[in-house]
Amino acid sequence: MGIKIDDICFEYERGTAMQVTALDHISAEIPDNQFIGLIGHTGSGKSTLVQTLNGLLKPTSGHIYYNGEDISGEKFDKKKLRADVGLVFQYPEHQLFEIDVLTDVMFGPKNLGLSDAEAKKRALEALESVHMPEKYYKSSPFDLSGGQKRRAAIAGVLAMRPKILILDEPTAGLDPKGRDGILGMISDMKKNLNMTIILVSHSMDDVARYVDRIMVMGGGKLLYDDEPVKVFRHVQELENLGLAAPQITYIMKLLKEKGLDVSTDALTVEQAAAEIMAHRRELHV
Repeated sequence: MGIKIDDICFEYERGTAMQVTALDHISAEIPDNQFIGLIGHTGSGKSTLVQTLNGLLKPTSGHIYYNGEDISGEKFDKKKLRADVGLVFQYPEHQLFEIDVLTDVMFGPKNLGLSDAEAKKRALEALESVHMPEKYYKSSPFDLSGGQKRRAAIAGVLAMRPKILILDEPTAGLDPKGRDGILGMISDMKKNLNMTIILVSHSMDDVARYVDRIMVMGGGKLLYDDEPVKVFRHVQELENLGLAAPQITYIMKLLKEKGLDVSTDALTVEQAAAEIMAHRRELHV
């Protein structure tokens, strides 16, 4: 059934001179087994929104329902919610603390009350899912590279077998190779694991290739919520928000302006190449 967000608002420092509205009447539905890109510039409200989804923050007003139950209800099991709705923070250091990687990944399952043997089994499966080389299992998580730390942090959440996985800026600070590695790993997880994935980012290029749906935040509001090709048609509006369409979109628009009758809806290099080849006669090739 997934998550239903019903007209939620959230204010930081409510009732003080420092009050800031971070979420302004947000409504949306997140069904099972969907890959969603949550996009917005710094301060748009996207990180606040995802923290309300697993109960870390309580909306000032409105309601969030998980499988039909209000997560703010007195009898609602928040511990189960946080196992089902796993959140990986932007900075993996905030989630890594054990003596070695394997022990760290086992922490979540053990905290659910599982035996050491079952926790280890889940941890090994999770580490395999994130393509973590076995040579790092007994390494301190703080000795890992930035990309490997992110893999370890994601594995720690995966080991709890969530139904919804939220990744907050998982490629922040990584070089292009590291970014592509993390995004490829996330794509593999979506194909191989039966779960909903919410990828939080400010980079359109990061999400264009992978997601089924894009939600665009700006000023605490949900401004766009649609399939990628339709969202990226609002290039000027996105630029006004401090965002940008994928680079390939600008290339296709330029070709269109130069007289090549191509579609500007291509989101990836492969799609663009196919579209250009379909019009190769216009290029005198």
